[in-house]
Amino acid sequence: MDVLGSLQTLATCKDAAGIAGNIFAFGLFLSPVPTFRRIIRNESTEQFSGLPYIYALLNCLITAWYGLPMISSDNLLVTTVNSVGAVFQMVYIIMFIRYAEKAKRLRMLGLLLMVFGLFAVIAIGSLLIVDFEARHLTIGFISCASLISMFASPLFIINLVIRTRSVEYMPFHLSLSTFLMSTSFLLYGIFNFDPFVYVPNGIGTLLGIIQLFLYSYYKRSSRDNSGEPLIVSYS
Repeated sequence: MDVLGSLQTLATCKDAAGIAGNIFAFGLFLSPVPTFRRIIRNESTEQFSGLPYIYALLNCLITAWYGLPMISSDNLLVTTVNSVGAVFQMVYIIMFIRYAEKAKRLRMLGLLLMVFGLFAVIAIGSLLIVDFEARHLTIGFISCASLISMFASPLFIINLVIRTRSVEYMPFHLSLSTFLMSTSFLLYGIFNFDPFVYVPNGIGTLLGIIQLFLYSYYKRSSRDNSGEPLIVSYS
């Protein structure tokens, strides 16, 4: 009975962490809204880059696929949060294409087709793997690598904050959402004994802590410009 009770408690904690992660993720999904308000207002994508949304879409699709029962056990909350994330990214990409100049529009359309093509190869290829454990490990490593690279992207912003001694391009709500969502799924992965979830989210939690520390440290020297968009093109 004690073992059964412990397992039930563990399952409850896992579900609670997963639900919290789904809720906190909306802070990340909504973070580009100021950017697109400006794009719609000016009817131009200006110097903004659409690549972050393309990459985020691919990451969401791969990770949502990993969470399905045919790939991994008891990870549906991973699928739900990434499915919602994929919808948000598609909306942002469609809006970006709508207001982009012709050359950038064609490039975005090409990249979007590449994302769907690559995801189709990954999904169909995984279904051809008969052994469940081999299928789980294959998609798990792909999903983990994708998540780690996504969580590593704030390193550019962290470097920018340190160089400029300003948090202008690192809004507090985004850093907080990153920390809360990553921490939630770190716990979710630990409770579910899934390294493909807790390893990348552990990295995301660490980066979230660094961002919050830098925000606190450099806030006084920053301009009050919280309405500026985060994702811009520096290329």
